[in-house]
Amino acid sequence: MLTGGPIAVLGAGAWGTAFACALAGRMETRLWARDADQARTMAASRRNDRYLPGIELPLSLVVTAELAHAASSSLLVLATPVAALSGLLADLSACAPGGVLAPVVWLSKGFERGSGRLAHEIFAASAGAAVSHGVLSGPSFAIEVARGLPCALTLAARDEAFAREAAVLLHGGRMRIYHSTDLAGVEIAGAVKNVLAIAVGISDGLGLGQNARAALITRGLAEMTRLGVASGGRPQTFMGLAGAGDLILTTTGDLSRNRRVGLELARGQPLAAILAALGHVAEGVNSAAPVAQRARELDIEMPVTEAVCRVLDGSIAPARAAEELLAREPKMEY
Repeated sequence: MLTGGPIAVLGAGAWGTAFACALAGRMETRLWARDADQARTMAASRRNDRYLPGIELPLSLVVTAELAHAASSSLLVLATPVAALSGLLADLSACAPGGVLAPVVWLSKGFERGSGRLAHEIFAASAGAAVSHGVLSGPSFAIEVARGLPCALTLAARDEAFAREAAVLLHGGRMRIYHSTDLAGVEIAGAVKNVLAIAVGISDGLGLGQNARAALITRGLAEMTRLGVASGGRPQTFMGLAGAGDLILTTTGDLSRNRRVGLELARGQPLAAILAALGHVAEGVNSAAPVAQRARELDIEMPVTEAVCRVLDGSIAPARAAEELLAREPKMEY
């Protein structure tokens, strides 16, 4: 399925740049930036000061704003926010050599706002099932990957042969990559964990303590698993890297953007001001309402997610949301 040749990482944000840096020491790698001025600056300075300050880009990494150049690669790694996926896939299809899109792996996590679609659903509508495709997910702060620190990820695709082959290709250096065929489960986990990170950030910002943090993470994992299994995912996925692993990192790590959103909400900051100061996408903000909507459609109870939605839309104060969660009727744990 995968032919020899360069790999293109499309999207020069923090995670895309970090992932490209991790690959460039082992294989021919291209990093595509939509903004031509950004691409020229990065190519000249060998830095991405806007999204990944302090990291030197490997000399072997080719930085380009030419989408056709990137599209001619043997594997396309899409590192844009979910909101940009549909447009990028359309642009890629238009300039793909011979009109045939190369195999695709995306790093995006979350639901598309408005449509409520996951990345694989966007891909199916844009590129079709004939193109080999999958998702790479798991606990991975961009700055640590860029610095060459160890991480472990899961590459999921419905086609097991492609999942295995792509995982073997990308595995190496300080990145350990497992493969899975649970595409839906891995994507649900990646979306829901960001919403739960906002909840834990709110709890920590309110000073509710480490007991409350542990309870929220555990009950949040139960919510994630219920929704994921009802959506066709496998229970073991949510105990793995893309589930519990990424959830633990995102809810407790100080580099987590979604956790920071929760912390600032608890301190009384308006959401618009928080997002403006963040300078990066916090996918949990966009994913909260679609996660809750999908849960309602599947008749899945997700009280932590519902509380986050109400805080984000301003219908309840963070402290009141916490009190209402604590006041829920006792029930059997499982």
